[in-house]
Amino acid sequence: MNIMDFNMKKLAADAGTFLSRAVQFTEEKLGQAEKTELDAHLENLLSKAECTKQWTEKIMKQTEVLLQPNPNARIEEFFYEKLDRKAPSRMNNPELLGQYMIDAGNEFGPGTAYGNALIKCGETQKQIGTADRELIQTSAINFLTPLRNFIEGDYKTITKERKLLQNKRLDLDAAKTRLKKAKVAEARAAQLNTSQPEENNIMVNVSYVLNLLHVKWLKSEQEVRITQSEFDRQAEITRLLLEGISSTHAHHLRCLNDFVEAQMTYYAQCYKYMLDLQKQLGSFPSTFLSNNNQSSSAPVQSVSTPSVLVSASASLPSVSNSVVTSGISELKSSSGSRKARVLYDYDAANSSELSLLADEVITVYSIPGMDSDWLMGERGNQKGKVPITYLELLN
Repeated sequence: MNIMDFNMKKLAADAGTFLSRAVQFTEEKLGQAEKTELDAHLENLLSKAECTKQWTEKIMKQTEVLLQPNPNARIEEFFYEKLDRKAPSRMNNPELLGQYMIDAGNEFGPGTAYGNALIKCGETQKQIGTADRELIQTSAINFLTPLRNFIEGDYKTITKERKLLQNKRLDLDAAKTRLKKAKVAEARAAQLNTSQPEENNIMVNVSYVLNLLHVKWLKSEQEVRITQSEFDRQAEITRLLLEGISSTHAHHLRCLNDFVEAQMTYYAQCYKYMLDLQKQLGSFPSTFLSNNNQSSSAPVQSVSTPSVLVSASASLPSVSNSVVTSGISELKSSSGSRKARVLYDYDAANSSELSLLADEVITVYSIPGMDSDWLMGERGNQKGKVPITYLELLN
């Protein structure tokens, strides 16, 4: 029974406090009550926290879109995360494309030029898909998770303390309003006491009212002191939390550097994979090589490109340049022949050409009037035209 009485009293007190805050808030909106303003420093901190929260949410959501463009996949991952279960593993888009290419290449025949090229392209796409998975995983751990922890952790705590500060301010202003009304009522009663005729009954009643109002005034004054103390304490707690936003910015800066490094590694890997694929397909015209040397010499290294990218871009042209420049020009200007190693498989398009197998060694020479991109090749009793981009001249 005592517990029930205590609960009812507490419920009534909470309801009275809530009603008092609601009245104060409404009167402030209507301009009928004064409002205690926060100091400028605290207002700036609150504005900075709100700005940080809004932009962090936008950056986080757009990063998720960048890493996973499929909205259905994002929704699925969200539900699995909320259920604390691991999402089923599925092929991403590059891996799926790579698998289709490999299947198509096997269907057309690995021995054909098109089938072989499809298989090589498919394997490269799968490598890119693996790199894509590593980028998503690294970015989620090093970038998205800290941003999400701020939104769902630190900022929720700030919001909670900010609401408490708002309630303490409403309590303080409501107490100030009650004190002001008590002072006005006591002043009116005192004025009434001095203007009344000296009759015993009336004087007794007025004195009683004065005493009652004075007690109420003292109680209101004490309430203002208590609410002011609680408001100041809550303002200090909120201020300390908000000042931690600067540390949050510093932490997010480190996470941003990790995200940029992960992207740089991903794009460097993709660039290397595609260069290797292009080498395997034998599509290195001299114009492309010269342009690639110019673009990779200064600008790429000036931004500290990973060594894997620089080595990949530097190693490939060296082989092809030896074919396209000095060796070929010397062979074409002379009437002699040279040995050459075949770099890639080549299927003859007609009877005037010679089919080639990768890594075999053939004899090549030039004849007058031949196209600059071709040489004559001999393998035993077989001979025919061969593309120079598929060859590496041997010393």
